[in-house]
Amino acid sequence: MKYYLPIVVASLFAGQTLAGDDQWLSPVYKEIFQNELPMPPTKEKKYTYYNSTTNSYIDYYEIEIKAFEQQVYKGAGFKPAKLVGYDGISPGPTFRMEKGREAVVRFVNHAEKDISVHLHGSYSRAPFDGWAEDVTKKNQYKDYYYPNRQAARTLWYHDHAVHHTAENAYFGQAGFYILHDPEEDALQLPAGSYDLPLALAAKQYNSDGTLFDPASETVSLYGDVIHVNGQPWPYKNVEPRKYRLRFLDTSISRAFKLNFEDSKGKTVPFNVIASDAGLLTKPVPSNNLEISMAERWEVVIDFSAYKGQNITLKNARDVQADEDFNSTDKVMRFVVGTTVSSQAGNGDLPAKLRDVPFPPSKTGVDRHFKFERTNGEWKVNGVTFSDINNRILAKPPRGAIEIWELENGGGGWSHPVHIHLIDFQIISRTGGRSVLNYEKEALKDVVLLGTSETVRVIARYAPWDGVYMFHCHNLIHEDHDMMAAFNVTSLADWGYPETTKFIDPMEQRWRSKDYDDSAFTEQGVQDRLFEFYKLDAYAHVNEVEAALESYYANGPPKTPLATSTSASTSSLPATTSSAAIAPPAVVTTPATLVTSTRTTSKDDKKTSSTRTR
Repeated sequence: MKYYLPIVVASLFAGQTLAGDDQWLSPVYKEIFQNELPMPPTKEKKYTYYNSTTNSYIDYYEIEIKAFEQQVYKGAGFKPAKLVGYDGISPGPTFRMEKGREAVVRFVNHAEKDISVHLHGSYSRAPFDGWAEDVTKKNQYKDYYYPNRQAARTLWYHDHAVHHTAENAYFGQAGFYILHDPEEDALQLPAGSYDLPLALAAKQYNSDGTLFDPASETVSLYGDVIHVNGQPWPYKNVEPRKYRLRFLDTSISRAFKLNFEDSKGKTVPFNVIASDAGLLTKPVPSNNLEISMAERWEVVIDFSAYKGQNITLKNARDVQADEDFNSTDKVMRFVVGTTVSSQAGNGDLPAKLRDVPFPPSKTGVDRHFKFERTNGEWKVNGVTFSDINNRILAKPPRGAIEIWELENGGGGWSHPVHIHLIDFQIISRTGGRSVLNYEKEALKDVVLLGTSETVRVIARYAPWDGVYMFHCHNLIHEDHDMMAAFNVTSLADWGYPETTKFIDPMEQRWRSKDYDDSAFTEQGVQDRLFEFYKLDAYAHVNEVEAALESYYANGPPKTPLATSTSASTSSLPATTSSAAIAPPAVVTTPATLVTSTRTTSKDDKKTSSTRTR
């Protein structure tokens, strides 16, 4: 275990005894590997809007954010932990979505704290991305409109409320959102009951069994009780065959370095097949997996050689600067049976998984961002998110390819950095580790900056314009303002006939509303879905991306078509630019909505709607 601490941090622990590797902060947990792994239920849609003219679907879901209790510690004197989750469970229900079917998810807040919801890994339009200040208060609801048009991937939805994200996520507001693409089926990967979403978390409990509140934490909360899908140290019965495991780290401060061990302590190898942004180019053999907060990695492991044995998922000691405790080196156990009930998806992995759409290569660094703690504040380039006049640190032109250099300014902390909207490629890492073998084959939306590391990532800032966030995903750091914004600026001479704009994440039209029974009737919902349908927000994303690529390859069209380019709305925060490149002609476009080009008719709303229970 590491005991080195900067002076400023050590002072925070004055009068306290730091726990050693053999100690507990929480009450001793006596049921390690004795409780079965729970699986969150699949969320079912409530209604569907269908337009027969365009063969378009928008599925509608409702999620209630509400309090519930979980008896984590058993025995006399232990109280249940009081939690708040999506539909009153944690993790929340799993969304299993089909590529090409858009969705509206209505989140209704029955909890005491403000909430905001981010669909992590989606290129949602700015007003539906979960801007931290776009909060939903108690007895309000907000409709989030999601595209579901990216490559198949494991996304997750979680709270993003300003200054309360750590508390809300820690107390239960997180869940899986899995996007399926039928093209992936041809690979014959393990599916169905052989495809397991596994949400990791590290928490801390009070002496009475209630959950420790991170509200007063200002540095990190590593937690000494490891959960998988809400259960401390569970076990899972598996068959002696291949499984697909979708790992997600929902911890607020703990990273993991995972490995599998057999009953003799020998390492069990596996193949990494997917990342935040979906499948890798090819399976990458590995003996361990590094995963930090908000990252997703998927592996295929073969249990066929371990009939009747136990395989233990372990966590390394001394991961970055994280504090270790008595049992933080253990995660869960797989109890391997002796018979296989199905051979579907149990064949050899294909040598190639897909052509990953890496950005075109370029040289130089366009922007540099330093993540560090100065004068007791968590900052990006010396700016906090509360500094509304200076928090927009970049204004990449829409569709531009940029290299961002992300530097950990030191101090003994690691920073998993998440950039909203885009997928990026990790092209270098210095100051500690290099780019990991499986990272080389992946697109990502989170990258871990180790304690002294600098990472360069490359991405195309597309498909949408608008204001988005980037931040450290140690949620204690994020809540204490280690978050900034970037404004993907509109192209004045692009010429693409796009007429619906979603620039301002705080546009009033899409803000939360007070609860109203009429809005929840079938007719009220269908009216709302028709309103979203008319926006044409996502349907032509392939054409948008092709037009942007053509713009940068060939220049603007000779006869530009009219686009909305009026001045910025007053609700946008003031901006400063750290641009180190000379952008093409750009304008900052408002979030004003004008007439959509999407095909509709007077009878669409009345005759093309279907209800699904």
